[in-house]
Amino acid sequence: MRFLLVGFFLLTAGLGLGGTWWIQQPLAMKSDPVEVTIPPGSSANGVAQNLMNAGIEVNPQWLYAWFRLSGQSRAIKAGSYEFAAGATPSGLLDKLVRGEVAMRAVTFVEGQTFRELRAALDKAEQIRHDTQGLSDAIVMEKLGRSDMYPEGRFFPDTYLYAKGSSDLSILQTALVAMDQKLASVWALRSPGLTLKSPEEVLIMASIVEKETGRASDRPLISAVFNNRLRLGMPLQTDPTVIYGLGLRFDGNLRKRDLQADTPWNTYTRAGLPRTPIAMPGLASLQAAVQPAKTPALYFVARGDGSSQFSATLQEHNRAVNRYQLGK
Repeated sequence: MRFLLVGFFLLTAGLGLGGTWWIQQPLAMKSDPVEVTIPPGSSANGVAQNLMNAGIEVNPQWLYAWFRLSGQSRAIKAGSYEFAAGATPSGLLDKLVRGEVAMRAVTFVEGQTFRELRAALDKAEQIRHDTQGLSDAIVMEKLGRSDMYPEGRFFPDTYLYAKGSSDLSILQTALVAMDQKLASVWALRSPGLTLKSPEEVLIMASIVEKETGRASDRPLISAVFNNRLRLGMPLQTDPTVIYGLGLRFDGNLRKRDLQADTPWNTYTRAGLPRTPIAMPGLASLQAAVQPAKTPALYFVARGDGSSQFSATLQEHNRAVNRYQLGK
């Protein structure tokens, strides 16, 4: 090995660039990118061989010599990597030492249900599907929340993960993120807020998320439902009914659906539903704890994504006639 290192140095130094010429030269690739997995415990020699076998056209002995000469051969980290065209021996080593493993992303969208979230995870690329086939209850048990219903407990965001990561680790990250967001907005709640706990805030925020067609309406929609709770009026919000119907909902909400009692039917039951009905985003969480100051008790869609808010039933009926019935 000593002679290999000396030979390597003499070759590169002999080219007049002080030993830096070869390590800065782009390497040919058999594909773009080249994907390489470095198993835990790999030797520097084994790493060099893996890189060549994966499709990086390099002499593995010279690459191994460079790893040794750099003094960082033992700092190479295991993982799955991607190397793009134009990578140099120096760049290869830098990436391996920093542990810049290949990353993928999965996005959880505001308003998604836990069933839709799990479907997104199932479709995620190069992920380990440890939750596949497990019930929701078992998934929550594995996350250390066996006493918790999963709906609304995960913060909607885009999450990066290393290739081969477990879907459980992504869920854990999203779960903790929601815990943190909920705690932060609860600390900023308006004085006299009708909602009595972070749990109620999460439920309210999920309703606001599903009812909102325009972002600026969120505080007003929150105010309507907070006002109704304070007065003991039923919330009568369709998204909760739809959630209670589950897979039975066919896209059309009928009178019989409004009368079919479930723990989430806010026409047949007073107060908040038993659980959140979707994942609320940060804006809906904020609206839940800081509702607008308005006497409004009703709202109806205008047809352009916004809503018309009313303080009395008479005003509301006029708005329904105008925006829904065209009278």
